Amino acid sequence: MTKRIATHNGSHHADDTFGVAVLAALFPDHVLLRTRDPATIAAADFAVDVGGEWDPARGRFDHHQRGFDGARTRLDEQGRTVRAEPYASAGLVWREFGPAYVRQVADRMGQRVEEATLAAIAQDVDSALVRYLDLVDNGEDSVAPGIFGLSELISLLNTDWMEEQALPREAHAALQVERFREGMALLRRFLDAFLRRKIGQLLAADKVRAGQRLFDGRLLYLPEGGMPWTRVVVEEMPDVQLVLYPDTEPGRHQVRTVPQRLGSFQSRLDLPAAWAGLRDEELAAATGVPDAAFCHRNLFIAVARSYEGALRLAQQALGR
Repeated sequence: MTKRIATHNGSHHADDTFGVAVLAALFPDHVLLRTRDPATIAAADFAVDVGGEWDPARGRFDHHQRGFDGARTRLDEQGRTVRAEPYASAGLVWREFGPAYVRQVADRMGQRVEEATLAAIAQDVDSALVRYLDLVDNGEDSVAPGIFGLSELISLLNTDWMEEQALPREAHAALQVERFREGMALLRRFLDAFLRRKIGQLLAADKVRAGQRLFDGRLLYLPEGGMPWTRVVVEEMPDVQLVLYPDTEPGRHQVRTVPQRLGSFQSRLDLPAAWAGLRDEELAAATGVPDAAFCHRNLFIAVARSYEGALRLAQQALGR
């Protein structure tokens, strides 16, 4: 059955754009209604950021009404549940439909994911993305400087006064809908990419755990390149200092350092300072590895043109 998704007309923001984008993806056979007409909103299956109601059972996801108290919760230092950031329409929709959206992406990847995992990934998305859209829309935080926040970038898609002056009313409204859908597509592209990465991390985790440990467990060898390994190694393998795996270019292999913690630029072990910024013959001369190809000047990655060469680089870096 075709679903009618209502949101307000006029300028759009990231929170209403995101909320509608999620619903539109889950209900492809939908009609988008950008309106403030109460009767049209009342007849819609979903009302996002408009209508003055929050009632998930009836598909109502507005946060502007007096008395609205929807907010995330967290545990304080005493383990008590307390209110955290308030919801805007993006968070309200994701709260109800986030796991279903994650399942849709997993299905497109051909992967089956357990319900508990779907919920956990949806929570990660809320923590990493959706709550920031809500903070901006509620006027509680600008999140990022200048125009670099996602909310600000989505707002840039709105029509400007010069376009509005040049267009008759109906043409202007049609252009606003077109720009709104552009914003929906952009948000979905980022959201889907983030979800593919999160699902990929889960699928890769067991392969990372099964990787070969060399040099007294200080080097982890992964036979497949491109797998997300950082979280597993940082959180579960305190002895691993370097990771070796195939490069995207056939034959080449990378040696990577392990960060001290997630998001840190400090490594458990830097590559030798004498290698910094060297390439090809210079690096080969410094290391004695004939097929050594490159070492980053910040000493977190080195490359050789063979597994054997990369293994020798790793061995030297570990002081063996």
